[in-house]
Amino acid sequence: MTTATIHQYVPKHAQKRPEVPIRHMDFQFDAKDLDDTFFRNTELATAIFEALSIFLTFGEDLVIDTARYHRQFVKDPELKRQVTALIGQEAIHSKMHNEFNDVLAKHRFPVNFYRFLADNVFEYGFKKLPNRMQLSLMAGIEHFTAVLAEYMMKHEDIFFETEDEKQRALWMWHMLEESEHKDIAYDVFQELSGNYPLRISGFALATFTIMFLVPLGGVMIPVMRRPRNLISPRYWKDVKRSLDLLAGPKDGVFGSTLTHIMDYLRPDFHPNDHDTTAYLEYYKEKLLNPETGLLTPYMTKEFVPALRA
Repeated sequence: MTTATIHQYVPKHAQKRPEVPIRHMDFQFDAKDLDDTFFRNTELATAIFEALSIFLTFGEDLVIDTARYHRQFVKDPELKRQVTALIGQEAIHSKMHNEFNDVLAKHRFPVNFYRFLADNVFEYGFKKLPNRMQLSLMAGIEHFTAVLAEYMMKHEDIFFETEDEKQRALWMWHMLEESEHKDIAYDVFQELSGNYPLRISGFALATFTIMFLVPLGGVMIPVMRRPRNLISPRYWKDVKRSLDLLAGPKDGVFGSTLTHIMDYLRPDFHPNDHDTTAYLEYYKEKLLNPETGLLTPYMTKEFVPALRA
């Protein structure tokens, strides 16, 4: 085993951890229905999320590989079952976002170019790291997705400013599941390592990826798709509004969540310190109700992994 020595770790709030179902989805995305300004009718802010969609598939594959490798060392049967659920959810996230990204490519998004860049960053960068660092990076990435999920849960109106029903469903489904499994990677890291400097090192790499590489890719997208945007007054007005929506201290995606993001630096931090139980209950009813759920038309199967000794 290449991870740090296992020590006794009792997950905070573990008794409150809900079941984590693996849901198989089939969105059947159609290029003619794509809204390329789905995020509050902006071009640049939407491009940041589309860049995130592309890079996420590589991040999710890293989480899958890392979780699968470290699952064998987890002693707690319940946590091991949760790791299996994490792997299942992330595998379907990667599959669905890849299908969505194929549709983006039909709208002149530089999907193949970004896939090439991301593949090199992960294949020759992150995947070459020691297993213990990959475990820390996994926990750091999951922290960022949990923060974004909580932000989206608190701003439901974002999803209904677009007529693109399937893109709305994709992000709301992803939001729900990232919040469902937000503590699993962290608890695995704490059980198998618990080393604070190592945890912060993985967080630093995750921060670089989510806060620098993804926005850099997003900023390039509108110009690569439409070079005339460089001289378009309309586009520069969009830039101003997009930056406010992303970085604004009151409601900006990253500006208003900075405190939550940096909370990870607390030595006694745990993802469940930020309680999303009420939001999960609300969105499970809204999204998964058998008769009225927004995700119901797209879900083909749902199951919870069995507990194994």
